Amino acid sequence: MSTASASEPRKPKPALIFDDPLDQQSSDDTDRGWGERPGTDGDSAADLKRFLDEKPPHHI
Repeated sequence: MSTASASEPRKPKPALIFDDPLDQQSSDDTDRGWGERPGTDGDSAADLKRFLDEKPPHHI
C-alpha cells in the first residue's frame, strides 16, 4: 500500500470567495469600449473620416 510521502508539498486549494458578484463593477457597467476611437484628440480630419465611414448609405 503506497501513500504520499510527508516531504512532498501539496498544492493549496483555491479559496472560496463569498462576496456578492453584483456589488463589483463589470466592464459592461462602464462606457469604455462603446464606439470611441483612441488617438483622435480633436483632429478634424479624423472626425471627418469617422463621419464618412459611419454614414448610412442612404445619406450619400
